[in-house]
Amino acid sequence: MSGLLIRRGEWVVVCDGSKALVLCNTGRGRSPDLRTVEVFKQNDPATREQGSDAPGRVMHSIGGVRSAVDQTDWHAQAERAFLTRLAQHLDAAVNAGKTNSVILVAPPRALGILRSSLGNALRAAVRAEVDKDLVKMPIPEIVKHLTGG
Repeated sequence: MSGLLIRRGEWVVVCDGSKALVLCNTGRGRSPDLRTVEVFKQNDPATREQGSDAPGRVMHSIGGVRSAVDQTDWHAQAERAFLTRLAQHLDAAVNAGKTNSVILVAPPRALGILRSSLGNALRAAVRAEVDKDLVKMPIPEIVKHLTGG
């Protein structure tokens, strides 16, 4: 990436499936100053704490054949629910006039889930998408990765 220009007042949403940083640029021009607006965290307990039953079995009506049923992926469900709630929250913020431009930064899987959850206002406000996992980095490092500086 050659460097993204982050506009003054623009929100940069850096997230993965369990954490999101909503940052606002208070800087000018090529010197962004990202300030934290909100932080969201998903409580993601271990699989053993989310479901304890063994995978189910199905008896087919013809031939008496039994098949195993896939075990539920609780982490994937929690990730989808978290990102859907985040998209709804961001859509409400755009509708309320808190920002009119958003840059989404997330790993490819999370970006895909977010895209499917975007409301009309948020979809119109998204100016750029960056498919990188930067949520665990300090804000100055996030700025360097986005701006190429």
